[in-house]
Amino acid sequence: MAKLQKSIDKRNALIKATITLVNNNGFHATPMSKIAKMANVSPATIYLYFENKQDLVNKAYIEVKAAFTAYAFATYTEDMPVKEGFEIIWKRIADFKLNKCEEALFLAQCDNTPMIDESSRKEGIKHLQPLLDLWQRGKAEGIIKPISDYLLYAYTINPLSFLMINQERGACAIDNAHIEDAYQAAWDSIQLT
Repeated sequence: MAKLQKSIDKRNALIKATITLVNNNGFHATPMSKIAKMANVSPATIYLYFENKQDLVNKAYIEVKAAFTAYAFATYTEDMPVKEGFEIIWKRIADFKLNKCEEALFLAQCDNTPMIDESSRKEGIKHLQPLLDLWQRGKAEGIIKPISDYLLYAYTINPLSFLMINQERGACAIDNAHIEDAYQAAWDSIQLT
């Protein structure tokens, strides 16, 4: 059992080191040797858990995306009214992005790079299914504008990454009033009036 835990700890250290180094240096300036050094393992150890750097980055992306969406949907149930459900999900996403910045920044970088392969992106999108289903229900009920899910995401969720990045840079501090204003702007942008 101790050997299994040690193996899990090494793999987790590699994922964490990858996230930190990608956030600080970008994908291409994060060699496997630096990842191994930060994780305090030999470079050869990486290949016990991952095929190559691409595999490591893809698996880190999927794990962080799964944790992100588990957090986002933790208090949401499918029987909630559309507006209430959206508010709960949106505010949980905001909380994650603004308080788990390292993971959120990593996801933002992954969303804007060709480094993540298509099958990993599709796996990541599957984790968002409750939100996509909510939007579909909102469209069917005439509550949400009948526009593509990409546009809905662009107008409601992507602005949170912008706020998170600017808060991290020290350009702005996001308080509860800002969150309420940002939520209302997000809802106003997609609701059918």
